[in-house]
Amino acid sequence: MNSDSPLAAYAATDEASRGRRYPEPAPTLRSEFQRDRDRIIHSTAFRRLVYKTQVFVNHEGDLYRTRLTHSIEVAQIARTIARELRLNETLTEAICLAHDLGHTPFGHAGQDALNECMRTYGGFEHNLQSLRVVDELEERYAAFPGLNLTFETREGILKHCSVNSARQLGELGERFIQRLQPSLEAQIANLSDEIAYNNHDLDDGLRAGIISIDELTEVPLFRAQHDVVMATYPEVSGRRLIHEIVRRMINYVVTDLIETTSAMIAEAAPESVDDVRAGGGPLVLFSDRVAAEHQELKSYLRDHVYRHYRVLRMTSKARTVVRSLFEAFFARIELLPTEHHEAAIDMETQSGEAGRARAVADYIAGMTDRYAITEYERMFDPAQRS
Repeated sequence: MNSDSPLAAYAATDEASRGRRYPEPAPTLRSEFQRDRDRIIHSTAFRRLVYKTQVFVNHEGDLYRTRLTHSIEVAQIARTIARELRLNETLTEAICLAHDLGHTPFGHAGQDALNECMRTYGGFEHNLQSLRVVDELEERYAAFPGLNLTFETREGILKHCSVNSARQLGELGERFIQRLQPSLEAQIANLSDEIAYNNHDLDDGLRAGIISIDELTEVPLFRAQHDVVMATYPEVSGRRLIHEIVRRMINYVVTDLIETTSAMIAEAAPESVDDVRAGGGPLVLFSDRVAAEHQELKSYLRDHVYRHYRVLRMTSKARTVVRSLFEAFFARIELLPTEHHEAAIDMETQSGEAGRARAVADYIAGMTDRYAITEYERMFDPAQRS
């Protein structure tokens, strides 16, 4: 498709945006969604992602994915899909770059530990925290808190939400209450996230030596592309072999997603983004066959990478770090750095213990892996300077 082709009638557009929480003059040199993307890239939370775990803690090796490189790879995949479907590429990119801004240190292990700590105070979920980051926690502009992103970008960031939480989010929470769909751009970002982490966690697992090519031939999605590569390039080996297989796996599932979604859109025949939202289900989908193959790969990674003893040792340590920090700071908020201590006092005044707990969770969720480890050592190692 020509990149200059006009957007489809059901694409999200700047002109039809539901706007920002705080009104601002329209940008003169950029579109509204370009402004969103640029604000995300320049945010402190985005820079922190370079030292936040995807699967392997950053200090285990310089070449493993981090939350930052993962977010960039998600955006690259999603932009290709959006462009081919004549959807808003810039909005899609903005959603992808922001989707993990609220993630804790130490990946899902950190999130699970913080959620356990917050269980009696409303819980912790990184999707909601990403929204909290862009709505409240970023401090860059004199006129408003957060980044003041458009409704459409914020909608895409919030992939999941309980009805109870949705009731507190106003217009943004309505789709979870009324069971509406998000924009197609948001749907693309969601599945591009799955494509990226499935394929790149596989790549990192191979680099770490905790899975092997021979073992992966048990997985149909991998074996099919492995056999094609070996038939085409019988002498290739090492990193070139792995990269060639992985890139073909990504191309295979992306092509299927585009073809299946094109057929779904043609059948549903939406005439606007509101028609997309009012649809009975998502339109961005894999075919049944590829969805099953993708799920098999996900299950394999769960059993052989995420539950590998080396990864489990890291997640066990991560839980200890997060839980210990939360308990110490919640018990004595005066141990928090001044800015966070003041925030905890204000939030406790407004919401009692739940506010106090949320302030501590904000501080911990914002940590990078190495900062969390350093804070743990400062708090619990008598030999460390505070």
